[in-house]
Amino acid sequence: MKRLDPATAQRFAAMTLGHIGREYPNLILHLLHGPEDARTPAELHPIFHGSLDWHSCVHGWWQLLCLLRLYPDMPEASAIRARADTMLVADKIAGEIAYLERPGNAGFERPYGWAWALALHDEASRHDTGWAAALDPLARLFAARFRDFLPRLTYPLRVGTHFNTGFALTLAWDWAARHDPDLRRPIAEATQRWYAGDRDCQAWEPGGDEFLSPALCEALVMSRVLDADAFRDWFDAFLPRVAMGEPATLFTPAIVSDRSDGKIAHLDGLNLSRAWCWRAIAAALGPAHPVAARAEAAATEHLDASLPHLGDDYMGEHWLATFALLALDG
Repeated sequence: MKRLDPATAQRFAAMTLGHIGREYPNLILHLLHGPEDARTPAELHPIFHGSLDWHSCVHGWWQLLCLLRLYPDMPEASAIRARADTMLVADKIAGEIAYLERPGNAGFERPYGWAWALALHDEASRHDTGWAAALDPLARLFAARFRDFLPRLTYPLRVGTHFNTGFALTLAWDWAARHDPDLRRPIAEATQRWYAGDRDCQAWEPGGDEFLSPALCEALVMSRVLDADAFRDWFDAFLPRVAMGEPATLFTPAIVSDRSDGKIAHLDGLNLSRAWCWRAIAAALGPAHPVAARAEAAATEHLDASLPHLGDDYMGEHWLATFALLALDG
């Protein structure tokens, strides 16, 4: 069973420090109301202007703080602390919030970036610094947006990209457990409404640009909101043949034909996020469940397919280490 080790942690940290403040190339989703809104990424986003796009920069920061907590004496630790002390401060957070409160930005980064911002705040709260206090207003803003949005979302988003609701609500649930327990109620209500009756999932995946498994992300969030017995019953109905290796696609790593193509490179992320999902699902089911050993084997196979390729091209380098960390450390 592959797990995070000091050398791998250093590799991830060095890679992410190399792009967390790299402003260009930059892919921005920005609504212009007039010519005065045509501004550089760093002008628009005081903190999260690196790593090609806003959400990758947010979870790059999550990754660095997580690695710092796990390996506080690694050589990159001082650089992480210094960068965080400079960037994760109240006035820069205020600038990020000002952008989010511009007209037309209520749905900016929904729900993927919302969820990663919560995860970043949660990780910051595990450090004895002022980072979490600075990030708190940003986290509360996104929590409020989740509260407003979930009752209005009639149908879940089952895609394997940034809009997937199962993935986002897994991160949001974990944040809420420590910082806002009342948020768990609308999350539980939404997931039950969308997923409770799902049966015999065919897992028609992956799509050509997916980095999340619609099937496994759904199962993962249900493992959070249901108690252990209820989850096992639900899972056995949702994937009734999974202990026999069916649907086979869930156990087969995706082929990545061109890692310089940003969309095709998403498939490395699929392999890594599936490894994370399989391990978390197996843990929730328990070692006696017939899928547990097969799930662990699938996780290892998916990791082997993509872990060596995190830095092959900037299209993957700017974000894949985050999902590798999830897969290795949970």
